[in-house]
Amino acid sequence: MAVSKTKAKLVDVARQLFAKMGVENTTMNDIAVASKKGRRTLYTYFKSKEDIYMAVVESELDMLSETMSRVLTRNISPEEKILQLIYTRLDAVKEVVYRNGTLRANFFRDIWRVEKVRKKFDAKEIQLFHQVLEEGQEAGEYHLDDVAMTAEIMHYCLKGIEVPYIRGRIGANLDMETRKKYVANLVLGALRKTEINK
Repeated sequence: MAVSKTKAKLVDVARQLFAKMGVENTTMNDIAVASKKGRRTLYTYFKSKEDIYMAVVESELDMLSETMSRVLTRNISPEEKILQLIYTRLDAVKEVVYRNGTLRANFFRDIWRVEKVRKKFDAKEIQLFHQVLEEGQEAGEYHLDDVAMTAEIMHYCLKGIEVPYIRGRIGANLDMETRKKYVANLVLGALRKTEINK
């Protein structure tokens, strides 16, 4: 079995065990036994449970990044792409946190520890927004002074509402259609050229 396949298997087994038993209740030995690999093999790839936990988080972010990248290949307008990127991102993060059961508590408690692993994902996400905004700018749909700055602002705005969105605090009393209308008005209104009265 190739090195990368062995590492990927260890990460996948750890993800399942963390979700089922919790990070605190899972030992390195549990991961070695469940993956049918020796402890020596496990420690070849990961120095500690903390390392493998961070690898699990990183692999989840990689999957999210791939999902978002697929939105860019769709044959839809830049405006629709922006909205789909936003919802794909928020819903995927929410799904990861809920799917992983006991990882949910860890995600909220360890959000600053998770931040270290997110740097690569954050950079990729900003680049995805940049691509769509540039496409919209070229098509005349958006009128932006600085595409790069707008992509960064969008990224940080989404990051800021991540936890309230996951916890269901944003628009909890609204149906999905109404919620999407508010988001579309806010986002697309900000990207279009408006006249400022002086």
